[in-house]
Amino acid sequence: MNARQPTVVICGATAGVGRATAHAFAQAGYSVALIARGADGLADTRTELEARGAKVLAIPADVADAEAIDRAAEQVETELGPIDVWVNAAMATVFGPAETITAAEYKRVTDVTYLGFVHGTLAALRHMRPRDRGTIVQVGSALSYRAIPLQSAYCAAKFATRGFTDSLRCELIHAKSRVRLTMVQLPAHNTPQFDWSRNKMQKRPQPVPPIHTPEVAAKAILRAATEAPRELWLGSASLKAIIGNMFMPGLLDKMMAKQAWSGQLTDEPANPEQPDNLYEPVDGLHRVDGRFDDQIKDNAIALSSETVGKLAVAGLAAVTVGAVALVASIASGRGRG
Repeated sequence: MNARQPTVVICGATAGVGRATAHAFAQAGYSVALIARGADGLADTRTELEARGAKVLAIPADVADAEAIDRAAEQVETELGPIDVWVNAAMATVFGPAETITAAEYKRVTDVTYLGFVHGTLAALRHMRPRDRGTIVQVGSALSYRAIPLQSAYCAAKFATRGFTDSLRCELIHAKSRVRLTMVQLPAHNTPQFDWSRNKMQKRPQPVPPIHTPEVAAKAILRAATEAPRELWLGSASLKAIIGNMFMPGLLDKMMAKQAWSGQLTDEPANPEQPDNLYEPVDGLHRVDGRFDDQIKDNAIALSSETVGKLAVAGLAAVTVGAVALVASIASGRGRG
C-alpha cells in the first residue's frame, strides 16, 4: 500500500519567500495548498507547481480574516487530506518613520503580519490537536529580535509573533502534545516586497545587505518542517543581530540608527504613483524574485537555536577553563618565587 502524500498549507504563497517555499515542498513530494489574496498570483503559482507534477489547491483568502482561514483549513482537509505542515509566511509592511505611519496602517500591518500568523496557527491546531501530530512553521525574521528604524510596524508584529509562539510552545509542552511548533528567523531576501510595500520615504527601499535568494529561505523552512528545531537562525547577519542584541542592545541602537536607515534606501527616487499591497494585491508583481539579482547570495549558514546555545556554553566553558588555568599558573609562579 502506498504511503499517503503529505499535505502542506502555505499562507502568503504567491510571491517571494512563500512562493519559493511552495516550490520547495512540491519538489519534496507534498500536496500543496496555497493561500493568498490575489487570484492572478494564485493561478500563476498553481500552474507552475502543477507543471512539476504537484497536487495543488489554490484558495483566495486574506490571513487577516480569521473565519476565512478557518474555512480554508476545512477545505484543505476535505480536498487534500489531513494537514501535516502549516507554514505562516504572509506579511505586510510600511516603510517610514513611526510618526508618518497612521493608526490604520499600523493596524493593517498588525492584522496581517501578526494576527495572520495567529489565525493560521489556530486553524492548524484545530485539526492537528485531535490527531496529536503536525508541524507549524512560523516564518520570522532577525527583526523579531533586533528592531530597526523605518519598519516599526513590521518589527513590532514580528516581535509579537515570537511572543505568541513562545507562549503557545509552553502550552503544547504542558499538554504533552506531539504537535510541533518551530520558527525560522530570516535575514534579508530578494523579494518583490520592496517593490509593492507602502513607502513613506522619498527613495525606493531595499533590503539591508547581505541579500539572499528566496530559495535560501525556502530550503530552511523545509528543513524546519522536517526537523522542527525550536528556532532556526538563517544567515550570518541574523546570527550577529540576534546574539549581538542579547549582549549590547544599546550599541546596536546607535549602529542601526545610522547604518540601517541609509542601508534600507537606494539612490533611486520613489515613484508616488506605484501601487502598494497593504490593502489590496498588486497585479503583475507576484513572482519569487525582486529587483536585486546583482547583489544576491545563494547560500547561508543555518543553525538551530539549540546548536547556538550549545556553542555558547562550550565557548563560555573554554573561556572559564582558560581563566582558571591562567590563575593557577600565576599562583604557581608566585609560589615558586
